[in-house]
Amino acid sequence: MKFLFVVQGEGRGHLTQAITLEDTLLRSGHEVVEMLVGKSESRRLPGFFTRSVHAPVKQFVSPNFLPTPANKHVNITRSVLYNVMKVPEYLSSMHYINSRIKSTGADMVINFYELLTGLTYFFYRPSAPQVCIGHQYLFLHKDFELPNKHKFGMKLLNLFTRITALGAKEHLALSFRPMRDDDKNRIKVVPPLLRSDVFRQETSEGNYIHGYMVNSGFSECVMRWHEAHPETHLRFFWDRWEEAPVKKIDETLSFYQLDDVEFLRQMSGCRAYASTAGFESVCEAMYLGKPLMMVPAHIEQECNAYDAMRSSAGIVDDDFNLSKLLQFADNYKPDKRFKAWANSAGYMIVNELENLVSDVFMPNMYMVEEFI
Repeated sequence: MKFLFVVQGEGRGHLTQAITLEDTLLRSGHEVVEMLVGKSESRRLPGFFTRSVHAPVKQFVSPNFLPTPANKHVNITRSVLYNVMKVPEYLSSMHYINSRIKSTGADMVINFYELLTGLTYFFYRPSAPQVCIGHQYLFLHKDFELPNKHKFGMKLLNLFTRITALGAKEHLALSFRPMRDDDKNRIKVVPPLLRSDVFRQETSEGNYIHGYMVNSGFSECVMRWHEAHPETHLRFFWDRWEEAPVKKIDETLSFYQLDDVEFLRQMSGCRAYASTAGFESVCEAMYLGKPLMMVPAHIEQECNAYDAMRSSAGIVDDDFNLSKLLQFADNYKPDKRFKAWANSAGYMIVNELENLVSDVFMPNMYMVEEFI
């Protein structure tokens, strides 16, 4: 079968999920004909993605959230105004996505939480079935517990998630733990899609804290803590592309450009991990048995952090107070059940996609046979 991926390009989570699913599908005898990745003025496609995938990569202009001038938390008002001004470009992107679905002859479209995919299906109605995949679809599950705060923001987040999935045949909801499927909402709960490199890591407990910040403005918080605790070694990854590959502040603090091979190597040897609560890196830390601190940058990451806390993965803070992380690390015991759950992802997801393709195409085959 031929699959076409449409991937939200913000952060690293959806990109690494796309890499993993392509590899899994190829090993199962299928083909990924193309990867369409959303881009914007504030995003840059990481080199690890283009180096890792086999399918041709094409980009289109896509909506995104803008950080505040301090470049830390997302500013909703600025984001809405910015994206309204870009509507003509987004309309052009939807036309482009539809044309690529048709011209590639894809049997199925896999949507990695890209808003314009849902809108393309709403306006253009492509014939190839769409399947949505991401942790965010778990928030729509009838049994999922959302944080008991920011209720209006949660409603907006779920509205956004529903728009990404307009026209979808099914939602594959990535989860930290097994849950029953929600058939009414067409939600299938599946394990996280971790890259094969994660499974090959040899873990050890080093003397440094590893970290990742999707918004590099959080570096100010890290540097303030570092000034008060210069004896603790810190190695943080950020998205400040204009800087050198490694910016060494002093003997115990360095900032790294995002490189997935180096990122995982550093994570496997760290004492503890701190991040802005992206689903993918939280799962990697859980798989490698690392205690973690989550500092959400927006409401979606607050949901990730809340869900991870319920799975006893780590703690939540609002300002990278790494002293709390070190205290948590002293008594942390990893949940070994998570490894078994994550290891089953490839089989479960490919099996589900193959069953969906059969459900879509078998009735048409029967109709052809009856006609003949």
